[in-house]
Amino acid sequence: MRAARCEVHGTPDKIVIRDLPDPVAGPGEVVVGIEAASVNYPDVLIAADRYQVTVPTPFTTGSEFAGRVLSVGPDVALLVPGDAVMGTAFGGAFAEQIAVPEKTLTRIPAGLDMVNAAAFNVTYRTAYHSLTTFGAMQPGDWVVVLGAAGGVGTACIDVATRLGGRVIAAASTRERADMCRSLGAVEAIAYDEEDLKLRIKEITGKGADVVIDPVGGTYAEQAIRAITWGGRYVCLGFAQGDIPRIPLNLVLLKGAILRGFEIRTLADHDREAVSRGAAEIEDLVSQGMRPFISETFSLEEVPQALTRVAERRASGKIVIKM
Repeated sequence: MRAARCEVHGTPDKIVIRDLPDPVAGPGEVVVGIEAASVNYPDVLIAADRYQVTVPTPFTTGSEFAGRVLSVGPDVALLVPGDAVMGTAFGGAFAEQIAVPEKTLTRIPAGLDMVNAAAFNVTYRTAYHSLTTFGAMQPGDWVVVLGAAGGVGTACIDVATRLGGRVIAAASTRERADMCRSLGAVEAIAYDEEDLKLRIKEITGKGADVVIDPVGGTYAEQAIRAITWGGRYVCLGFAQGDIPRIPLNLVLLKGAILRGFEIRTLADHDREAVSRGAAEIEDLVSQGMRPFISETFSLEEVPQALTRVAERRASGKIVIKM
């Protein structure tokens, strides 16, 4: 099989395509023939050795995929060859095949094709749980989404709008902000050109009820200053590169709730929330919810796809088609 390999940590142009032996399913494992895989920002960080966990080289990049079961190992109870599945892994998704534990896979909901399924799992589960499980969003709430034109951002716009939230999309440029309006945001802010705190206050009149922040950097404090009393700020990551230092007097004066959320570890701490979310997400899919996919690339073009995400030039999701 072919795979996109990181043989030395660094920028996406260091990724190379190699021929590797086909994987074999071990006990409790399933081999999936990958038909599509999506690019996530952590893929860039892992390849550059800037993620929270160092992955020794060489390794196959990519963390989210969709395809069909090719074979199963001993002790696999639910899946059989031919089943259409989507899944996540810490690496290995940018390849023609992958062997993963059965428990990391789910059947693709009716209505999603392979490309949509590959782009759906991480971003939409992140969006749903950041808004509901951690952000306690209620219908009518003002929801500010930072990095709104990215994969998680566009999913947050979609989920929040469908659940009755009033979304203010904050993106780096006017063009990207306007695109977010077309996806359902009621207002949009170009935070590289406008005062984020002032505009949130102007739009809401009282401040934001919920802030979803995958960006960090200089915009985190501005957004927290624009939260209403009792508002919730959910930190998803630091795409801008800098980890912000928040003055705690803001939290005290606003009665604000600051929470951090990482989808990778949610099942370890709150299985009930995972089950509840899966049912509601599947219901939203049946109502027509789909990821916004801006571009597709081939396996050979993985370096170019990762570069677009690294340089913040991607809108929505980018998918690798095998």
